Amino acid sequence: MTGMILDGILMLLLVAALGYGVRLERKLAALRAGQLAFASAVTDLNTAAGRAEAALASLRASGQETDLLHDRIIKAREVKAQLETLIARGGEYVPARAPEAPRAVAPAPAPRPAPVAPPVSEEEARAARMQALAERIQGMAAPARPAAASNVHAILGALTANQSAKQSLNQARRSLDDDLFAA
Repeated sequence: MTGMILDGILMLLLVAALGYGVRLERKLAALRAGQLAFASAVTDLNTAAGRAEAALASLRASGQETDLLHDRIIKAREVKAQLETLIARGGEYVPARAPEAPRAVAPAPAPRPAPVAPPVSEEEARAARMQALAERIQGMAAPARPAAASNVHAILGALTANQSAKQSLNQARRSLDDDLFAA
């Protein structure tokens, strides 16, 4: 009889151990699933960190380009101020050089450009104003004043550089916005 009681106790202990093993197996399966989810989350985080680093590098490059464009804009504003002074003076500009013999015939005034049709957008309006200004400046560059012509060409070059710098800056801003919102 004692043997049977001990066998019964042993069987109960084995059934309890089996139940505990099944319960432990379920917990281990849940732990493995959690570990796989954690590994995929770490992989996604690593990918996001790589994209963030690339975006930061692009931001730094854009910042350097912006600084360069800012310097160009400042120089263009200085040239614009000089140009406005020249335009305000009109034909009074006389370069500093040795006096010449009086001329018998005065040069004919430059013809005024025809009015331009009103543009549709702000960029077209700006382009039309720049074109009209360039035509006025070229009208000022008469062959009788070679020093003034070189100044006018320098001013035209600065205005063109300013316009291209603004366009490049706007393009850089748009691509930066696209990059930031894409991430």
